[in-house]
Amino acid sequence: MSGDDETQEQTIADDLVVTKYKMGAEIANQALKNVVAAATAGVAVLSLCEKGDAFIMAETGKIFKKEKEMKKGIAFPTCVSVNNCVCHHSPLKSDPDIILKDGDVVKIDLGVHVDGFISNVAHTFVIGVTKENPLTGRKADVLKAAHLCAEAALRLVKPGNQNTQVTEAWNKIAKSFKCSPIEGMLSHQLKQHVIDGEKTIIQNPTDQQKKDHEKAEFEVHEVYAVDVLINWVCWSVPNMSCCSHSVYCMRERVRQTYIYISQCRHIH
Repeated sequence: MSGDDETQEQTIADDLVVTKYKMGAEIANQALKNVVAAATAGVAVLSLCEKGDAFIMAETGKIFKKEKEMKKGIAFPTCVSVNNCVCHHSPLKSDPDIILKDGDVVKIDLGVHVDGFISNVAHTFVIGVTKENPLTGRKADVLKAAHLCAEAALRLVKPGNQNTQVTEAWNKIAKSFKCSPIEGMLSHQLKQHVIDGEKTIIQNPTDQQKKDHEKAEFEVHEVYAVDVLINWVCWSVPNMSCCSHSVYCMRERVRQTYIYISQCRHIH
């Protein structure tokens, strides 16, 4: 073989790659738990983002120490998005403080990579909700709809199925709660150092997006980051925003909600 041949793509067919995904996933899940536990009324969003990022950097620094050239750390910065801010809010220190209060709907997402293999996680919850003070009403509806959409994706993202099957299932689930998936949002295939791969799953596409979006079949050894984003009304909301002005990720490239690996190899 000539020296010009491309390096063979590494996939989860290799046990070491699976190990790297799992190590990243363990760190990501613990970082998420830490941030969720700290997110209470009166806490500043910036402090939560800093807490998540600091934990990721500290924990990834403890693994593969002998591999001096291996890159690892933050794949997607800790983001804490509140109420009508859909996602990707990771403020600068110079930005005005956002202080959490009871009743806020909080979305946390973050990502960890080990040698470019990306593990993303996310969680949505409402400040002040407890077993004694359960969530009710439209906020409960939208969280339940999102949860069931994620469960549907776990069952549908498998070899032989089409990305359109996931889109259709999400639309049906959301509609049953009188909610709607956020229009045009994409979930991407992941590869080493690639957070937005070519194969995607689209949410609630318009007629034009249906024509433009490429249909794809899930294949063995593929990895997907599945983003479930649900709105509690059945139409577009003018003041809904995606707060991304201060978010940066690896640009070899390194992005939520759960990692799904085809052939029933799921990493959480």
